[in-house]
Amino acid sequence: MKKTSNDLKQRVTAWLYPEMIANMETLIEANDMKNHTEFIAKAVDFYIGYLGTKEGTAFLSQTLLGAIQGTLQKTENRVANNLFRLSVEISMMMHLLAATLDITDEELHRLRGRCVAEVKRTRGKIRLDDAVDFQNSPDEE
Repeated sequence: MKKTSNDLKQRVTAWLYPEMIANMETLIEANDMKNHTEFIAKAVDFYIGYLGTKEGTAFLSQTLLGAIQGTLQKTENRVANNLFRLSVEISMMMHLLAATLDITDEELHRLRGRCVAEVKRTRGKIRLDDAVDFQNSPDEE
């Protein structure tokens, strides 16, 4: 195959700090590259691609993007499973309480309103101590 003028490499002089060269040589070995030229060419290609995108996230490799999405999916599934188990336990507790309590619809309606206000006020951070204090406090009507 005959090389055209576009295929020929050109020499470029670059001055680098010794630490950069040491890091580069470590990465050349670790990634089975032939020499400094191959490393620099790949680094420059990557940086050109990065600068060429208007959004940095658009340049994330598909492998990295897939790994992030996979991790998020696993986390979402774990949270959904835990919420389902918690909902089942709460449902069981509510049915047991409903079977043992003698409460009117009006009392239940008032309690729900108080609980909604309490959850809003505490942003969902309710402790048993707070619930006991809440139950022992006079109605705020």
